Amino acid sequence: MRITGYTDYSLRVLMYVTAQGNRLATIQEIADRYGISKNHLMKVVHQLTRKGYLESVRGKKGGIRLKPNPSDINLGILVREMEPDLHLVECFGPDNTCVITPICSLKGVLNEALQAFLATLDQYTLADITPSSDIPQLIRLLNIPTEDAAPG
Repeated sequence: MRITGYTDYSLRVLMYVTAQGNRLATIQEIADRYGISKNHLMKVVHQLTRKGYLESVRGKKGGIRLKPNPSDINLGILVREMEPDLHLVECFGPDNTCVITPICSLKGVLNEALQAFLATLDQYTLADITPSSDIPQLIRLLNIPTEDAAPG
């Protein structure tokens, strides 16, 4: 099982804004810190905002920040919402043309694996993957400006 880059970026954005606290971050700032495309990240942030994970503040001093409490963001739900589909193999999708589908047992095994993957994610929240004890190191690794840092 592999999640798309889109979902990976979604998780990274949420981890970033969790670490920064109430301070507003810009898409450009996050893109720079992770070394990813600003244009691609704009799409991710737009969907995260639309789904209520982020709050967007417009204007010259605007930006984004986490909207709900990190403990209220379930990773399994987030992955289901961000992934375009969870079709591990062709026979999971509507355009299945595999001729052995009627007798194939692989689909059942892979579906069981997918459900186990999602069940594991369902046990965790954003707070679990960004514990307060890790926030100082996350801030340092991502070079996240702190509220008491001088502007510049």
